[in-house]
Amino acid sequence: MTDRENFRRAQAAERGWLARTDLAVAEAASAYERHPAVVTIGALAELADQPPMVTICLATVGTGIVRDDTRQMRAGLRMLLAHAMATGVKTILKNSVDRSRPFKVAEEGRHDFEAGESDDGKDRSFPSGHTAGALAVARAVAREYPSAALPLTFAVLFVGGIQIPRQSHHPSDVATGAAIGYVSELASDYLLRRIGAELRHRQSEKFDRPRSTYDRPTRVARDVRD
Repeated sequence: MTDRENFRRAQAAERGWLARTDLAVAEAASAYERHPAVVTIGALAELADQPPMVTICLATVGTGIVRDDTRQMRAGLRMLLAHAMATGVKTILKNSVDRSRPFKVAEEGRHDFEAGESDDGKDRSFPSGHTAGALAVARAVAREYPSAALPLTFAVLFVGGIQIPRQSHHPSDVATGAAIGYVSELASDYLLRRIGAELRHRQSEKFDRPRSTYDRPTRVARDVRD
């Protein structure tokens, strides 16, 4: 059977509209899998994989330290935390759900989407970790550098969108990854704000002591002189 025939065979076996839609899109996109643009953009999108992304986050922090750039250090820490949270959620889902990647469906004509704990990369399509990590990091950077929001958004669209013609993910995998990245960055920002508020509160308590505490030595000295 050809790839298209296998996709159609898998679609026929599906009852859910979402799975059928995902498979229909994957079938249409499979025609572009080996297109030079897809291959090139797909290779660049690998920068959003977990090890490279962590390296980029750490490099941002390190460069900020070397340059004594507080803003850049903050951005790097935001990136690290947002990425870590997105990776954690993504990993939990990947370890709980088995889903056949599009290229496996094309090879075997069968689409599995069920609870499971497979270690086989071919069955770990859901969700898209590249999209989750890329969106979380992009939003974290934009917190400190708002002018970068638009170009970073386009970069994330390329990272997530290219996974479909590459036959690495189904559309709903990419959408779920985007949701994970968005919520993870929101959660990391909330956490950092709470930590910052607590630190400022403790600092203010340290310096805003009652006046009598500072005046006491003066009063004692006056009593001695008197």
